[in-house]
Amino acid sequence: MPDISLDEIESVTAQALERHGALPWIAHAVADAVRKAEAVGNRICGLYYLESYCTQLQSGRVKGDVEPEVARQRPGAVTVDAKFGFAQPAFARALPEALDAARECGVASLSVGHAHTCTSLGYFTEQIAQKGMIALGMTNASPIVAAPGGKTRVIGTNPMAFSVPDGAGGIAMQFDQSTTTVALGKITMAKAAGEQIPLGWAIDADGNPTTDPEAALAGSLVSMGGYKGWGFGLMAEVLAAGMTGGVVSQDVKPLKAPQGDPHDLGQYYLLMDPGTSEAFFDRLSQIASGVAQDEGARMPGQGKQGQDPVTLEAAVWQQALELAGRG
Repeated sequence: MPDISLDEIESVTAQALERHGALPWIAHAVADAVRKAEAVGNRICGLYYLESYCTQLQSGRVKGDVEPEVARQRPGAVTVDAKFGFAQPAFARALPEALDAARECGVASLSVGHAHTCTSLGYFTEQIAQKGMIALGMTNASPIVAAPGGKTRVIGTNPMAFSVPDGAGGIAMQFDQSTTTVALGKITMAKAAGEQIPLGWAIDADGNPTTDPEAALAGSLVSMGGYKGWGFGLMAEVLAAGMTGGVVSQDVKPLKAPQGDPHDLGQYYLLMDPGTSEAFFDRLSQIASGVAQDEGARMPGQGKQGQDPVTLEAAVWQQALELAGRG
């Protein structure tokens, strides 16, 4: 398996996207997200998506040549219409306005509407925290989760991300997780490997618990913590669709299908200025110290080191090179 530098991963990704119809600045915005995902081992949000990005650029399912439209409808409410383009460049265009709004109002919201899948939410909340703001983000996705006691898919894995600044330009805490017990990718990987899955991950099409990944894929994932996780998933659904004008999960088509309607997804972020409380960083320090009392315990997101170079599967890297016209 080849070891590839992050610079090379970003360069090849951007070249592939441009070659398939993305404007240079848009290609580089998406390539930066791919770079970050690969650096931290988040393979499913990295080069894994590149072929889909390219084929959907060609089919028009995602627009690679649109200019996102940013507006501040109220002092603390910023919106951006991605115009069926990528989420990354839309967020990049809107972030400065959202940060200004949060500084002025103490708290602000950023609604990203009519966008392609954002893949990793933490990529976005981390950027907000690096600018000194507390960030909470959420989105919805293809329907794969039934209500507790039901069997009909209603919502997606509907992830949430939360990032907290450390007051010195870094991140004190960050998590990025789905509201299901496991991500859908864990099920598909188990199926590909011919392995069973643990009870509690999914139910079959009849609503019965299953250890068969194929039956799980025909059925539904299970919300983390049962009703508690279901509530968080619904919260993400209401905000991601309702506050952005994006589609509800039941209307989201398969995200990696090469053709079809645009994803039309929404991402919703809350930006909070820790400076509104003189006690914030003192209390944050106390909490972090309490967590660190036990050996091996840490705040979420701490201790995760980015890799450079990154060891890639040969087939994945070869595909990226071919998409970039270097194969």
